[in-house]
Amino acid sequence: MTEPAEAVAETVKFADLGLDERVLKALKDVGYETPSAIQEQTIPPLLEGRDVMGLAQTGTGKTAAFALPILSQLDVSQKTPQALVLAPTRELALQVCEAFEKYASGIKGVHVLPVYGGQGYGVQLSALRRGVHIVVGTPGRIMDHLEKGTLDLSELRFLVLDEADEMLNMGFAEDVETILKDTPSDKQVALFSATMPSSIRRMSKQYMNDPIEIQVKNKTATATNITQRYLMVSFPQKVDALTRIFEVENFEAMIVFVRTKQATEEVAEKLRARGFSAAAINGDVAQAQRERTVNQLKSGKLDILVATDVAARGLDVDRITHVVNFDIPTDPESYVHRIGRTGRAGRKGDSISFVTPRERGLLRMIEKHTKSPMALMDLPSVDDINATRLARFDEAITEALQGEKIAEYRDVIAHYVKNNDVPEADVAAALAVVLQGETPLLLNERDMPKVNTVSADRPDRGDRPDRGARGEFGAKDRGPRENRSGVQLATYRINVGKRHKVEPRQIVGALANEGGLRRSDFGKIQIRPDFSLVELPADISQETYRLLEQTRISGKLIELAPDKGPGIRSSAPNRGYGDKSSYGDRGPRKSYGDRDDRGPRKDWGDKPRSSDRSGAESAWAEKKPRHKN
Repeated sequence: MTEPAEAVAETVKFADLGLDERVLKALKDVGYETPSAIQEQTIPPLLEGRDVMGLAQTGTGKTAAFALPILSQLDVSQKTPQALVLAPTRELALQVCEAFEKYASGIKGVHVLPVYGGQGYGVQLSALRRGVHIVVGTPGRIMDHLEKGTLDLSELRFLVLDEADEMLNMGFAEDVETILKDTPSDKQVALFSATMPSSIRRMSKQYMNDPIEIQVKNKTATATNITQRYLMVSFPQKVDALTRIFEVENFEAMIVFVRTKQATEEVAEKLRARGFSAAAINGDVAQAQRERTVNQLKSGKLDILVATDVAARGLDVDRITHVVNFDIPTDPESYVHRIGRTGRAGRKGDSISFVTPRERGLLRMIEKHTKSPMALMDLPSVDDINATRLARFDEAITEALQGEKIAEYRDVIAHYVKNNDVPEADVAAALAVVLQGETPLLLNERDMPKVNTVSADRPDRGDRPDRGARGEFGAKDRGPRENRSGVQLATYRINVGKRHKVEPRQIVGALANEGGLRRSDFGKIQIRPDFSLVELPADISQETYRLLEQTRISGKLIELAPDKGPGIRSSAPNRGYGDKSSYGDRGPRKSYGDRDDRGPRKDWGDKPRSSDRSGAESAWAEKKPRHKN
């Protein structure tokens, strides 16, 4: 047999990259054979001791790209930390820890410790005293341990900055640089980022030694075997719309994606109350419980999984035929990763996205980046639901007629007809009643909650939730307002202000670190002389609220509480905390005493101020907005 004239490029496997045999065995146990592009390009230089700067999106496999070479070079006999991974959020820190533990299953005695705000110090201190090889943490809590002298990085060999751009955007730049300065100069550094702004370039030049730069192009195209549709629906009616879709869609298993951890539990509970087999997974669900839930989904004991993006990463279940974006994602990459949970191995899949009037921009952005327009779908009507129910009922009868037991039951029906003189059709109808129970087979309009869909061309005022509604802990929604992710916001007061020399980035970094919040959870921030106002999600959980109450900024307990005043003034442009302009540096504002007819002013109903404010600065100074509203 002759060889073809053209040489065929061989597929690179993990075994070709020089990894430790024990690591390769762990990869084989979890079914991984072929590395992703970022893994193939990153692992060899890291094994050679080179510093690496990788430009790659979330979901490209970058965790394994740095975890596998670190584990291959680990000295288990050394009890002080050899590797430190910095991550922007506790969810990502936990995810990275899980990955390390999975890949280290073949190496005896490896200890990995997650270190993040919100977890008790006692657990972390005990683990550090016993000896830890790899520490994965958020910058704020790592800084706390360094200041207390409880974390020894003197023998650190590897340092990884994961999602570096997100860390800097959350205000961790100073903490990251302090940590870098507090580590050995001969350590190996790996930096991964979705974008490469000038601040990261500067950091790489200062703290990395001749790094090799690796860039993996972002693929935002969606699979052609996935049918993509969207439904225009107001926010309060999403659950009712979802139950109608369940009735008519022929799905085997489904993932319903929401934005927040709390929403996973709320939506799953509402679906269970309506008779659907649904469960929730999020970043707070223990790994053992997560595994049980996923196994139930695989085995058919569970049909509907309500999940966040982080919790669903790496989820591969063949039964998943549908993905519903209950909350449409805020970036195209997340959308691609979400709908990629269906249509696996070339099978057909379906994706349905709920879009509120305010989210039309997100829809268009996703369509533009993925180059995959979504088809507008109609909300299933009562007639559609009844037709589907009748069709399924017909299928059940047809299947039963073809079964082996039909002859046995013919005799039972004949016996009843003979002794009761009842037509066979009436007996069949009576059996259907027995089979159906209390639930009616066919619905009337009055049986269904009324769902008002929204015109794709016209905003629906009904999309705005009740203005009188209050978030948890009594924080009133003034408006209510939503952030760019569509999350309803409430205004909270913290007891640090200008005289404590705080800036928005410090507030964001501290609250995100201690409360497990993301950058997208924040709205406006307004810094006043003695306190600050911060817009946060109105539905934060009691656990998160308690953690935030205990947060310290500049050494001062912030004493977070719902704001009882008129909230953040809306006269200034609607800027988020991340805008380039700083709330603290806009110069002095004219005192109220300079105005002839106003006299002294009271501060939100508290003690009256002196009219002499010539030395005071204001968070909203006389700077004209650069953009028209």
